[in-house]
Amino acid sequence: MPFEIPDNLHPNCGPVAWLLGTWQGNGHGDYPTIGEFEFGQELIFTHDGRPFFHYMARAWIVDAEGKHVREAAMETGFLRCPEPGKLELLLAHNTGFAEVWYGAAEAGKMELHTAGVAFTETAKQVTAGSRMYGNVEGDLLYAYDMAAMGQELQPHTWARLRRA
Repeated sequence: MPFEIPDNLHPNCGPVAWLLGTWQGNGHGDYPTIGEFEFGQELIFTHDGRPFFHYMARAWIVDAEGKHVREAAMETGFLRCPEPGKLELLLAHNTGFAEVWYGAAEAGKMELHTAGVAFTETAKQVTAGSRMYGNVEGDLLYAYDMAAMGQELQPHTWARLRRA
């Protein structure tokens, strides 16, 4: 699907402009405390000309045939671009935790690492994360590593999404 850089794109957002829009697809997950799972997902990146994007993601568990089983994770926040190539990400999750991330972007790729995590008293204790997003053949591929529930940082989810 063709993509055009918006006229009002803030210059600091240039390295992540390729993310703008809606992405949909499927992914896989695994973690020692929950086991393997398959999911469908939608990510939306929007902007209004200022040096940040609004981000929203939702996922749902699917069965072996790809049919919806139940709703899953949701997260929303802001991908801030204080200068070209430098990133700050603020995220809030439906499961009761919030994160601050720092990272960098270059040529169709961005990497982020947690700087801090806060959680409600009923949330699972997530303590760290690492995310990598890449534009591969026009698709958005990502990998999310997580440290939670006493486990060390390790792969948790990965997906390939197509521009909607």
